[in-house]
Amino acid sequence: MSSQPLKLAVILGSVREGRFGPTVANWFVEQAEAHGRFAVDLIDLAEAHLPLALPPMPPAIDPNLPRPAEMADLTARLAAADAFVVVTPDYNRAYPASLKAAIDWHYLEWQTKPVGFVGYSGASGGLLAIEGLRQVFNELQAHTVRDYVSFPRYYELFGPDGTLKNPEGPNTAAKTMLDQLDWWGSVLHDARRDRPFAA
Repeated sequence: MSSQPLKLAVILGSVREGRFGPTVANWFVEQAEAHGRFAVDLIDLAEAHLPLALPPMPPAIDPNLPRPAEMADLTARLAAADAFVVVTPDYNRAYPASLKAAIDWHYLEWQTKPVGFVGYSGASGGLLAIEGLRQVFNELQAHTVRDYVSFPRYYELFGPDGTLKNPEGPNTAAKTMLDQLDWWGSVLHDARRDRPFAA
């Protein structure tokens, strides 16, 4: 397996005004950096150009489809990643439209790479969004790891300064997921190099 740090893209999926997502994403970035096996790139979809109107030919059929020039940075950062972690709330029992747009504008960028999830919401802790996203990423030939991090009633768990009041459980959950991403990310990185995926 690769001994080099894996490139981990942490994708902040919510773009809603007043969102709590940056607090959760910044906490997770700290966990990933402390893990020691990842070079972390935080991608905030609120800063990305994401048209909801998709092109006539899906990326799965034509991976070379032209994308808006403003999307070039996002596409390059997704393509460079060896693994992903999606930080998402759930809205109306699903994930945000901004996240689905980012996914649907791309195809090869997700393929044969592992994906982990950090969810937060009032009741479910983002689990409804995570379960839906597992199906989406499976269709894109990505591998979703088993474990995840979840923050139900997140507003009770973080202090005003953005730190967790009781970090032990979430920190342990984050390490477990990061260990899985490290293993899968390393194996799939080497497989893409040695035996390119052609299915």
